[in-house]
Amino acid sequence: MSETPVTEMSFEAAMAELEKVVGQLERGDVPLDDSIKLYERGALLKKHCEGKLKDAEEKVAAITLDGEGNPTGTKPLDVD
Repeated sequence: MSETPVTEMSFEAAMAELEKVVGQLERGDVPLDDSIKLYERGALLKKHCEGKLKDAEEKVAAITLDGEGNPTGTKPLDVD
């Protein structure tokens, strides 16, 4: 399992690790304490991926198109 902080991971890296975590949990051959740690890491990874997807969706939604379907710019996003 990676020790990279979840908040520093790209969407792709977090998704790949989440898939590994799920695979380990599904096999059922991990001791209980390790399963709990894996589940906690998986929950963090899932939340991180959802946040990255939401950000991407907002960016795509902010793109405006002209009459021919070409992007004309973006609307400013509220960044907290």
